[in-house]
Amino acid sequence: MGSSVRVKEAVVVTPSEPTPNCVMLLSPLDSQLFLRFTIEYLLVYKPGPGLDRVTTTARLKAALAKALVPYYPLAGRIRPIQNSTGLEVVCRAQGAIFIEAVSDRYTVNEFEKVPKTVLQWRKLLSLSVPDVLNGSPPLILQLTWLSDGGAALGIGINHCICDGIGGAEFLNYVAELASGRRGCPKPKAVWDRHVFNVKPMTRGDSASHPEFNRVADLCGFMNRVTNNLKPTCVLFDKRRLIELKGVARRTCQIVDSSFTSFEVLAAHVWRSWARAMVFPPNQILKLLFSVNVRNRFKPGLPDGYYGNAIVMACAQASARELGERGIGYGSGLVKKAKERVDSEYVKRVAELVSESRASPDLVGVLILTQWSRMGLDRVELGMEKPEFVGPICNERYCLFVPVKGERDSVKVMVAVPAAAFDNYHRFLRE
Repeated sequence: MGSSVRVKEAVVVTPSEPTPNCVMLLSPLDSQLFLRFTIEYLLVYKPGPGLDRVTTTARLKAALAKALVPYYPLAGRIRPIQNSTGLEVVCRAQGAIFIEAVSDRYTVNEFEKVPKTVLQWRKLLSLSVPDVLNGSPPLILQLTWLSDGGAALGIGINHCICDGIGGAEFLNYVAELASGRRGCPKPKAVWDRHVFNVKPMTRGDSASHPEFNRVADLCGFMNRVTNNLKPTCVLFDKRRLIELKGVARRTCQIVDSSFTSFEVLAAHVWRSWARAMVFPPNQILKLLFSVNVRNRFKPGLPDGYYGNAIVMACAQASARELGERGIGYGSGLVKKAKERVDSEYVKRVAELVSESRASPDLVGVLILTQWSRMGLDRVELGMEKPEFVGPICNERYCLFVPVKGERDSVKVMVAVPAAAFDNYHRFLRE
């Protein structure tokens, strides 16, 4: 599909009330090299009865301005701290970007299909931010009116300021304000980034954090996994997930094993991807997946903390082991990787990324992020809940996204090389 989106207006939206004029320090987890990018979401809404474009757009802009009062760092600008590995936010109410656009081709039903290319939906968030530290706005919203009366909301949030859960809390607050309902409670919007400023630890080393260790490249890995990418999207409903759990239990070598839906699906996707890519048997592969540490880090994080409270857990195996030993083996690796993430693990990550600028090496790696439990599917904007939640660009990073009205189902989205496309689908459906 060619250019099918026309921008009507692009404006800077500033907080609706005075906000502190200050510089805010980001945490070591916020500042790490691995997170210096913009998270880009796409929410699609079906046409609503009596939906007025002018009124809805005005309400959304006004809601954004109000939400930027408690969340005022999202109206600031991020910069590096001199002579440091850290980052800070200059808060001068510089503002976020709001874009209104129209499409003469897209309809809501278009998003039931898998995009044909990685960049097919790019214009639904037309302002891309390649350098998040170069005075760029940390927040961009684009409301695009579709040709059938529906709407698409493209969202770009600087990952250095908040993680997915924090970003979803902000977006739900904007939605509450835009709905016009009275008595909308003001969020806590807690900053408190100092909680991850840890003292140097005398024990532990990077060997206990395989996500930061390099593995040998036996196959020109990056070229192999990024060449001629083709998006995929496969739905797993409750029945299919129960079947996978049964297979995992039967093929696992751990006595009395039990696995969550995430563990078995992560293992199944990782294994199917690896088999489809036909890696050399001795190629070491890693599955890196984000773990929410809000309830794991001690002494704990305050309610309303919207900064990065995630670390990457790492499951690791050779291509031969992953293929031959079955989904139960992979599920066990994912489960053990999750269990390793405790408070000491988080503190060590904070130290490594701060002191030595540690960052995951991508050779052998499939990155997986779970969007299905963040709350994006609740962002209503006065247009009911979204019909579709997903990424703007369908990259080689794997996403678990929610399915409307089916809390126990999940869609798996990832782009794979065209040469591996058919086998990837075949292995997923085995």
